[in-house]
Amino acid sequence: MFVSLGGATILHADLDAFYASVEQRDDPRLRGRPVIVGAGVVLACSYEAKAYGVRTAMNGGQAMRRCPGAIVVEPRMSAYSEASKAVFKVFEDTTPLVEGLSIDEAFLDVGGLRKIRGTPVEIARRLRAEVLSRVGLPITVGVARTKFLAKVASGVAKPDGLLEVAPDRELEFLHPLDVSRLWGVGEVTAEKLRSRGLAKVGDVAILPEAALVAMLGRASGRHLHALAHNRDPRPIEVGRRRRSIGSQRALGRSPKSPATLDAVLAGLVDRVSRRMRNAGRSGRTVTLRLRFDDFTRATRSHTLPQATDQTRAILITARALLRAAQPLIAAQGITMIGISVGNLENEAALQLALPFDKAANNELDSALDQVKDKFGTDAITRGILLGKRPGLEMPMLPD
Repeated sequence: MFVSLGGATILHADLDAFYASVEQRDDPRLRGRPVIVGAGVVLACSYEAKAYGVRTAMNGGQAMRRCPGAIVVEPRMSAYSEASKAVFKVFEDTTPLVEGLSIDEAFLDVGGLRKIRGTPVEIARRLRAEVLSRVGLPITVGVARTKFLAKVASGVAKPDGLLEVAPDRELEFLHPLDVSRLWGVGEVTAEKLRSRGLAKVGDVAILPEAALVAMLGRASGRHLHALAHNRDPRPIEVGRRRRSIGSQRALGRSPKSPATLDAVLAGLVDRVSRRMRNAGRSGRTVTLRLRFDDFTRATRSHTLPQATDQTRAILITARALLRAAQPLIAAQGITMIGISVGNLENEAALQLALPFDKAANNELDSALDQVKDKFGTDAITRGILLGKRPGLEMPMLPD
């Protein structure tokens, strides 16, 4: 499918149902069939399964009730990682100006390629054809003047589509869309807006910025007011380093004891802190993310006085956040827990604080990292994690 509304220079390329598409590519028996990746919790699903109401992060039992004929496959993270690398090679062969957002989507700036590669739409067409022929996967591309609108365009064009939004028709395209299309508007914010009669982006655009700030807070109000008018001056950032490093674990819907949650949290912190050290990053802000039985979410965060990559320091902070959230968990149940560290800095930029009483923790982290590097991540673990499955480690873009 291709819809043309004019010309622009930023592409948002987004693979369609990525994990499920890789499974359908590699197993012809799955093509055209409803596919669910992940049994306990849906990690991804094909568009054939989505037609029955199956959604990512849905409980596996609920997904099968909605789509009894679905084929459930175990995730293959190494296959998804290899497919992502191959797709990003196509991106980089198209333009040097590539900003990866995740393993299955990126922004590309093709504004300077008209004389040698053609118009942005022609480049987008070739990009889609190259990804299909070289990697065997469908990909949707949105083309617009801003990053925000290019991402919206790709979302509207899915699956396997191409949509260009002309600069002189941006608001004509944007304003009739549902408020959930605004970047950063989740279920809670969307419901808050709808409860006030703001169902479309155009409804939000009509409001003064001050009214949105009063309704949603300073940062969110100003952000949504700007996006509703397609004000997004951000350029493509090539080689942008990650702003946070995190990991999460789906838990299913059965009740979880505080001890079980603590063990899961410790495993996540081990994983995150090791990633940070491997990337040469340290961070100050520890954020706990929770998803409840009713699919609502909550976050809790704490900022440390100085950046760290030490497992012990991050775990102490994360445990304090989890203890504070226990009454909420007891009342609402929990289906997902995640931890991330933000306000990242390069290790080379850090100054050691006095007194130097944390050397032992650095040495322990270093020793554990060396053992895992040499013998694998399962070679050594915490006692509280013995006999427990560590959960899937999602593939990520290199930092």
